[in-house]
Amino acid sequence: MHLRDGLQTHVTVRQRYDHLVELGSIRRDPAQLVIVAALDRLIDEISDKRLARKSSALGWLFAKRKPQREPVKGLYVHGGVGRGKTMLMDMFFELVPVKHKRRVHFNDFMADVHDRIQKQRAARKNGTSRDDDPIPPVAAALAEEAWVLCFDEFSVTDIADAMILSRLFSALFALGVVLVATSNVAPRDLYRDGLNRQLFLPFIGMLEQNTAVLNLDADTDYRLEKLDRVPVYISPLGEAADKAMDKAWAKVTHGAAAEPATVAVKGRKVAVPAAIAGCARFSFADLCEKPLAARDYLAITAHYKTIFVDHVPVLAEANRNEAKRFILLVDTLYDQHIRLVISAAATPDKLYVAKRGHEAFEFDRTSSRLIEMQGAEWLDGWAEKHPEPAVSA
Repeated sequence: MHLRDGLQTHVTVRQRYDHLVELGSIRRDPAQLVIVAALDRLIDEISDKRLARKSSALGWLFAKRKPQREPVKGLYVHGGVGRGKTMLMDMFFELVPVKHKRRVHFNDFMADVHDRIQKQRAARKNGTSRDDDPIPPVAAALAEEAWVLCFDEFSVTDIADAMILSRLFSALFALGVVLVATSNVAPRDLYRDGLNRQLFLPFIGMLEQNTAVLNLDADTDYRLEKLDRVPVYISPLGEAADKAMDKAWAKVTHGAAAEPATVAVKGRKVAVPAAIAGCARFSFADLCEKPLAARDYLAITAHYKTIFVDHVPVLAEANRNEAKRFILLVDTLYDQHIRLVISAAATPDKLYVAKRGHEAFEFDRTSSRLIEMQGAEWLDGWAEKHPEPAVSA
C-alpha cells in the first residue's frame, strides 16, 4: 500500500478487496478471490510488458519485427447476475498501470465501432482514404487509443455486431490489445439462437484463445442483499399505478409543466413525450415498440437523468424485439446511473415469461438490475452524482 496526498492507495486488487472487507463494504467470498488473484496476475503481466517496450507507449504493439514475448492473454469472467463481476473489473481498471485503457459497456463500444466503419467507408468513397476494407484502420485507431480494453456485460444480440466481431478482434488481438470482459454467459453461449450463428463461431474460438475464461461461481446475489425498496417500481398496472406514477412525476418535477421535446441522434430525432429540467417521461411503447437502438437510449441519457417509463407489459416470445430493446434500455440506464421510475405489469423476475431464445437468457440480468435500481444505495449514489436541479414553475 502507498500513501498519496495523505490518503491510502492500493497497488493490487487483493489489497483493495481486503480493505473493502475490513470496512464491511463487502463480504469475503472464495469464488471472488479466485478472480482477484487472476486480475492481479494480469496486472503483473501487463506491467512487465509495458516495461519491456522499446520506445513509445504503444511501440511494442506496432513493432514490425516479431515480438520476443508472447502476447498478454486477457480475462473473460462469466457467472450469474449480482455476483460482483463488475466490481472486480472496476478495481482492475483503476489499478492497472496503463495510460491507454478504456472501460466501456459493450453496446456503447459497438455503436462507436459502427460509426467509425461508416466514416471510413465515406472517406474511401470521397477519396480521402485508400483502404477498401474499413476494419483494419478502425482496429488500428481503437488499439492506439486503448490497448487495455474492458467490457462490462459482454453480450451479443445484434447480427450486425456478430458479423464483424471476428474480423475486428482478429485485428485488435494481432495489435496486442488485451481484453478483460465480464458476462453472464460463457463464451460458447454468446449469440445463442442468433441468426446465422455459424458465422459467429470463429469469434468464440478466438475469444477463448486470447483470454483466460473463468466462471465466478458465487452462491449469493449481493444486489438482493442490499435491497431496500423505495417507490420507483410500481406494479401491477392499473388506475392505482397510474396515479402513483403521476404523483411521483409531480414530486420530481416540483409540479412544473412538462412539454414535448426531441433528442437528435445521427440526423434523426427521437420524440420525448414529456420533459422538464432533466426529467423525461415515456411509455413502454415509445421506447421499445419503435425501432430504437442502444445509441438512441444513450443519447436520451445525455439529456435526462431521471427517466419515467409507463405501462411495461409482461413480455413473451412473441415480443422478442420489444424485449431486446427493453434489455438494451435497462442496460444503458444502469450503466449511465440514471434514476428509473417505472410502472409494470409484474415484478422484475416475472416480466419475461418466454423460456427459449437469447432474450430469456439475457433477461436475468435485466431483472436483477431493475431490482438494484430500486435500492436506497443505488438512489443515494444517483443523488450524489446528480444534484437536484432548481425547477421554476
